[in-house]
Amino acid sequence: MRRALVPSLILFIGLLTWGGDASAFCGFYVGKADTKLFNNTSEVVIARHDNKTVITMANDFKGDVKEFAMVVPVPTVLVKEQIHIGDPAVLKHLADYSAPRLVEYFDENPCMRYELMERKMDALKSMAPASAVTRERDRALGVTVEAQYTVGEYDILILSAKESAGLETWLTENGYRIPNGASSVLHSYLKQGMKFFVAKVNLGEQAKLGLAHLRPLQMAFESPKFMLPVRLGTVNADGAQELFIYFLTKQGRVETTNYRTVRLPEAQEIPLYVKDKFGDFYHDLFTQQVKREDERGVFMEYAWDMNWCDPCAANPLSAEELRGLGVFWQENIGRMGKGMGQAQNVFLTRLHVRYDAAHFPEDLIFQETPDRASFQARYILRHPWTGQDECPAATAYRHQLRERYEREAQTLATLTGWNIGDIRRTMNIETASAPIEKPWYQRLWSN
Repeated sequence: MRRALVPSLILFIGLLTWGGDASAFCGFYVGKADTKLFNNTSEVVIARHDNKTVITMANDFKGDVKEFAMVVPVPTVLVKEQIHIGDPAVLKHLADYSAPRLVEYFDENPCMRYELMERKMDALKSMAPASAVTRERDRALGVTVEAQYTVGEYDILILSAKESAGLETWLTENGYRIPNGASSVLHSYLKQGMKFFVAKVNLGEQAKLGLAHLRPLQMAFESPKFMLPVRLGTVNADGAQELFIYFLTKQGRVETTNYRTVRLPEAQEIPLYVKDKFGDFYHDLFTQQVKREDERGVFMEYAWDMNWCDPCAANPLSAEELRGLGVFWQENIGRMGKGMGQAQNVFLTRLHVRYDAAHFPEDLIFQETPDRASFQARYILRHPWTGQDECPAATAYRHQLRERYEREAQTLATLTGWNIGDIRRTMNIETASAPIEKPWYQRLWSN
């Protein structure tokens, strides 16, 4: 059976990465935007400090595992001890924890004083803390098998090559289907002196382990380069690819240096009915933002100190879970029991990019910044007060509600591209029969 290079994986594109004060949001968390909202999705976790990097690559491959293969440019020849099998549950926990979220608030009685609530808010803020081909044939093609290992359910080769044509021929002769256009991309990585990490599934080992799904692959290495080579993922991709990158760093937020890093709209108040269709809302919001950046933006969905969250879409990861994702700089973790301990000096950045060859001709290059300001793609449902108390504040509140509903409708239309008339009808805003009052100066000289 010939093995295909999976586009959403290759992701992994070949692999990757080389070389303020927080304010409390509060509110009640009621929903999150899962990565499964998007097709052709890949996820990578990068734990990095100084020149040391640990990468976790999640596999969303669907189909016969006999057809699975992954080719990843790497900066050096990896020994077996530098390759590991990760826990998919921990990666899912990280994705859930950092997902864009929906929160809801409930308006207070406008006739009440707010001093007690303000004191509570201040208190909360203070708490934020080997192939069958002969060696002669390999030499003739200029390809060297530098190392080969079996790690878990994967057979892994580390290849070096003198030129891309020989490498392309070697991969083809060894059962890997190489898409048209791969040669020039392979050549650019060879010019940088990179090796190639090639993984396929060992069916016998997979059967012995009793696994139904492929687990994440992990690599640990040292390199001054901090980049993610995404171009291999575009060679035979059927349309744009979705990539989620989770950075675990010691200092602060991570951003791209050769593309624009964009913060998604956040803290926007939207109509209550979106609670039942938050997935559709976020999918369309993200698509609108991609269009506004001419399909060249890298979008920040989350940035936060891993010691806490507000509101939390999932519990923060334990020190043990973070170590499983490659966080090697935490102290005293060996003394902690399983599932115990808080994160120490770990800052999480979540970036989301929709990319293709036309709009992302260069690999992603990153830098860690000292910025530790908190950010989350958070969207708000605000329930109106429905009490019967009478006071000047209550009268003003009821008068302003209609204007608020219209603002929410306009916000939803702007964020998603949804039809404003449909939104108003769903919200039961009858603009024709009860128009919004014109400003006083427009009524002053009206005919």
